[in-house]
Amino acid sequence: MLDSDRTGAAHVGVVGLAVMGSNLARNFAGHGRTVALYNRTQARTDALVAAHGGEGSFIASTSVAEFTASLERPRRILMMVKAGQPTDATIDTLVPHLEPGDIVVDGGNAHFEDTRRREASLREHGLHFVGAGISGGEEGALHGPSIMPGGSRESYAALGPLLEEIAAKYDGEPCCAWMGPDGAGHFVKMVHNGIEYADMQFIAEAYDLLRTAGLEPARIAEVFREWNSGDLDSFLIEITAEALAQVDAATGRPFVDVVADAAEQKGTGRWTVQTALELGVPTNAIAEAVFARSTSGHTRLREAARSALTGPGGGPVDDPKQLIEDVRAALWASKVVAYAQGLDELRAASDAYGWGIDVATVARIWRAGCIIRARLLERIRQAYAGGDLPSLLAEPGVARELGQSQDGWRRAVTLAANLGVPVPGFGSALAYYDTVRRQRLPAALVQGLRDFFGAHTYRRVDRDGVFHTLWSEDRSEQEV
Repeated sequence: MLDSDRTGAAHVGVVGLAVMGSNLARNFAGHGRTVALYNRTQARTDALVAAHGGEGSFIASTSVAEFTASLERPRRILMMVKAGQPTDATIDTLVPHLEPGDIVVDGGNAHFEDTRRREASLREHGLHFVGAGISGGEEGALHGPSIMPGGSRESYAALGPLLEEIAAKYDGEPCCAWMGPDGAGHFVKMVHNGIEYADMQFIAEAYDLLRTAGLEPARIAEVFREWNSGDLDSFLIEITAEALAQVDAATGRPFVDVVADAAEQKGTGRWTVQTALELGVPTNAIAEAVFARSTSGHTRLREAARSALTGPGGGPVDDPKQLIEDVRAALWASKVVAYAQGLDELRAASDAYGWGIDVATVARIWRAGCIIRARLLERIRQAYAGGDLPSLLAEPGVARELGQSQDGWRRAVTLAANLGVPVPGFGSALAYYDTVRRQRLPAALVQGLRDFFGAHTYRRVDRDGVFHTLWSEDRSEQEV
């Protein structure tokens, strides 16, 4: 394209051309959009054009000024750079070349508080800043991710049609929708990832329990394939079967046996738990998944414990068929609990920050494209679309099926304890289920103890008011 033809010719620009950025740029181009390209390292831009320039219309630039000049107004710029300081640095290079009404989109995994700060700062310049959660990995970026944009409604009017074009589709509906102002989009993506942590932990526990009870990886792969045809149908169950069936070419051993058993993390799961604590929302199943990853990486601790601690070592069970069904029940029920906890956190944050997030819409755009896509999400969408649901666990159909699953769930957790298999995910999800269904909790005793040592007061069940017992005196009660 001649220089005179470049000005204002591109519909959208992409800054940051690593794998995710490159694939999103190719996705835009594949939908007939002219895409402006810029990367701090020119070699990445050149490599993308050389390898995929024939897939659509690209305008490659060597400077920010050239890049921004090539975009139609209002400019729509998608940044795919590392979270934190690199994002701020990229924004600082872009802003001097932008005009009021232009839209800057951060498609990375930024912390939602950073997104709120950036949105407020750019708003002072008359610019729109959109924090957009993008889920689906490399393949999703190219073929259709789930996209969770926040920011102003005005920005979505100009940006939304482009994002909906490249998003995954479920029954023809784009898996992309406006989530709410400032940090809402990145918050939704953060919670998505927290649920993802829990889901993977449950899957790992199911595998571990079946393996310790005597099933080999190839057989467990068959079990997961069978599960994927029922109510556990999901992307993560599907790829678990693939991973467990994989054989290492170098050793001939199951792939899962040659991978180091220390799981890494990039922070979104931890943020989910930290924010839940600040909001006062119980997300213990998600928290246990985060802690399980942390524990797996504590090499020194694990080495010391292996040499000092004793316990059962596992072994075959009498009825493998019953075991498989019990583990399936535990996996499904725990998954429902994790979704319920994540959605509760979403709603609490929406209330706290005034975002107006619609849970049914969130479930709708998670049905395809994203990592936690699952058959369950359509049920969740329907449940929340039907009215003000206090919790997913309170939806009549879900509650009924949890009740039907609980015997197997409890047997799986009991067997795990007897075999010495750690199931912090299954166990914490079951504890949450029992906690919220109980008529009365031992928190009454906790309040009594708090009043005893700290005069923190308590309430009574039989009359209104706040009370304190004079524990160190005559133990009489007084209203305070």
